[in-house]
Amino acid sequence: FFPSKIATEQQSVVLVKKLLATSVSCITYMRGLFPESSYGTRYLDDLCLKILREDKSCLGSLQIVKWIQGCFDALERQYVSYFTFLMEFPISSQMTELYQFKFKYKKEVPQMNIISNQMNFVNGVCSKDIKQASRLLIRKLYLLMQNLGPLPSDITLTMKLFYYSDVTPEDYQPPGFKEGGSPGDLLFDGNPVNLRVGSLSTGFHLMKMRVTTEKKRMRTVGSNLIQKDGPTEISHQGLDCDEEEEE
Repeated sequence: FFPSKIATEQQSVVLVKKLLATSVSCITYMRGLFPESSYGTRYLDDLCLKILREDKSCLGSLQIVKWIQGCFDALERQYVSYFTFLMEFPISSQMTELYQFKFKYKKEVPQMNIISNQMNFVNGVCSKDIKQASRLLIRKLYLLMQNLGPLPSDITLTMKLFYYSDVTPEDYQPPGFKEGGSPGDLLFDGNPVNLRVGSLSTGFHLMKMRVTTEKKRMRTVGSNLIQKDGPTEISHQGLDCDEEEEE
């Protein structure tokens, strides 16, 4: 399911796709968004992974799968910079939970990263075994999901893609997506807290993952996950601005 080594860019993009799909599947499964029939089962050593599949009996899960496939198209072209998964209230359009995946590519060696203080990087390549690093990342995400209180019942799901404008054609839209207009500010309902989930570099791609959720929804999560209390008004770029300085 996850290789131990990555030797080519094609192998790397396949890994990134699998890790993204696994992460989104984990989020939707652990947050109880879709029925059991919408998931298949895979194993990563002792980890039992629930992976979203095209369940025609559940239109919601079918839509999520199509969105993920649209993100795959943007990943292959190296256009996408952010992939955000929002849970918001339909009337006010205010977020109650946000999952953010950030992608980076280098001209010589593109990369993928999900932020972790315990990962070590040498020349942009993760110094740990790729399979072990993937496993640790997914385990950390599952741990976080297990320690979040239940979501409100009246929420809608939205996915947004943000692109690198210098390389992305103005008329490009991947399957399942449409032009979103000005990104503006993302309004959060309540008192948000930003959580760093982890990072992984393949030597070809870098992906970072962050979660923003209502502070009172937090239970017992290690302090190394918590970044800082977030503002009630968050721009899609501002969510990640401090990481640029760290890098």
